[in-house]
Amino acid sequence: MELDFDKSGGLVPAVIQDELTAQVLMLGYMNQEALDKTREEGVVTFFSRTKNRLWTKGETSGNTLEVKSITRDCDADTLLIKVKPNGPTCHTGTTSCFGEEEGANRAAAIRFIADLEGVIRKRKANPVEGSYTNFLFDKGVNKIAQKVGEEAVETVIDAVAGKHETMKGEAADLLYHLLVLLSASGMELKDVVAVLEERHKK
Repeated sequence: MELDFDKSGGLVPAVIQDELTAQVLMLGYMNQEALDKTREEGVVTFFSRTKNRLWTKGETSGNTLEVKSITRDCDADTLLIKVKPNGPTCHTGTTSCFGEEEGANRAAAIRFIADLEGVIRKRKANPVEGSYTNFLFDKGVNKIAQKVGEEAVETVIDAVAGKHETMKGEAADLLYHLLVLLSASGMELKDVVAVLEERHKK
């Protein structure tokens, strides 16, 4: 990856974006050494203009940025780095240095669902004794589908009765069992989302 570091005095801006939610998290600067270290270690390292040294994001807080992809812009003088954030990105404790906490809350929800789906995949590939998820997988699709139906009915009952607090728990159970059913059927949530997106175009 050839970059024009000379244009801005040896540094290029690096836009950091959440790989899953597409939320812009922060902006930093890199020299060649910082970029090389980022590639080698798989976590984002910047060149700090105030400290005049390399600075790995999260080196004190632990809130690192796990690199998923690195691309340059058309002028070869700016980087877009997509990451998985391990904790809040901003030093103020917010998800993004640009605020957008409403968007951050949505992003956190999306990431949690993705992480939960990841745990379900891991349980399927590497069973853990005593795991309820593995209990469901062992019982098979029919049992899992039955649980989805049961949780759907309980969610509907609470909704009709106006029991919104208990409905949250039933909806959570429904969503979890649906994710397990999708996995048992060789599908992922993104497959369902793709159908919704296609319908939305019509």
